[in-house]
Amino acid sequence: MTDGRPGIRDTPGTARPYDTGTPTDAPPGAWALGPAGPVAAAARGASGVAVALRHGHRRAVVTYGRTAREGGAPVTADTRFETGSLTKCLTALLFAERVARGEVAHGDPLTRFLPPDAVPEPRGGPVTLLHLATHTSGLPRLPPGLFGSATGRRLSNPYARFDTDDLLDALARTRLRARPGERMRYSNFGVALLGHLLTGTGEGPTADGTARYGDLLAARVLDPLGLHGTSCVPGPPGTTATGYGHGGARAPWEIPGLPGAGAVRSTARDLLTLLDAHLEAHPGAPPGAPPPTAPLPLRAALADVTRPRLALRGGAKRLALVWNIRVRAGGDVYHHSGGTSGFTAFAGFCPRRGTALVALANTTPDAGHGFIQSAYEALLALGARG
Repeated sequence: MTDGRPGIRDTPGTARPYDTGTPTDAPPGAWALGPAGPVAAAARGASGVAVALRHGHRRAVVTYGRTAREGGAPVTADTRFETGSLTKCLTALLFAERVARGEVAHGDPLTRFLPPDAVPEPRGGPVTLLHLATHTSGLPRLPPGLFGSATGRRLSNPYARFDTDDLLDALARTRLRARPGERMRYSNFGVALLGHLLTGTGEGPTADGTARYGDLLAARVLDPLGLHGTSCVPGPPGTTATGYGHGGARAPWEIPGLPGAGAVRSTARDLLTLLDAHLEAHPGAPPGAPPPTAPLPLRAALADVTRPRLALRGGAKRLALVWNIRVRAGGDVYHHSGGTSGFTAFAGFCPRRGTALVALANTTPDAGHGFIQSAYEALLALGARG
């Protein structure tokens, strides 16, 4: 999983040559094809790309290529891609939804869910759920011992043999890197633990947490928002793109111990619908925006999850619940990215401008984050239009 925080440069989008998109549903206009083209061109090694865009009341999905290099079907708005760390945004929303119901609280310590000897010794105060959702828990990026269980599978499927029992064993022997709340350090470990705690720890088998996490996510978030092409497992044959990386095809990722950090598969259509919901619930939405359609308490969660929680170094960066925020004069931009051994994903939106962009490619993230940077620039270009 990528860390969701590439070195995004805050520069305007630029016009570059691009392939002709194959639109789905209604043909998109130049307003969508222009920004989408450079994004697709930046997906080096991909056989297929989907870019979903919103500008005010206009929405479009532009697709390119096929789901596989050989024998694949044309990519559509409903082709499924692994999203990697974009999963964390859904875990944060699930967290906020449970807070809105009064089932958990931001300040709940880990010891509410686990015995004291199963959590790291606190330094300066307990680790809370909010710390997990803001990468301020002091937990390391990955659980200790993870790659010892991934011998021979580090590139293709590094998390497949690391289950929930391993996650909890790793937690018990982890030493915090900083006092809770003291420092922001991106942690797959922390958000994966958050996802596990949200699903409950006292019922049923714990070894494979994917089904339990996926079921709760579907009931509380995916189904109410109509995200029917989104889940934590590969879809039926023909619905999911083949991932590519390091010269060849990659097997679908299995993440039984850390599903809340990276197990979600989704579509361009679903992810744009998710961003629509965030835009409509955000208090900074422009006048005349569509009224929120999400049910309560999910509507409250959609607003809560984007509230700034931390100011980061540099002055122009904030962190909400998982979502990164870039402070800009024309309107704050929310963004996150994700990657697996065969896929790259980006999602971002600007409430003040009423713009959103999703970009999905079936290729592993490149070293320079070119695809993600291009998607971010395209989002800025959308916001610069009248």
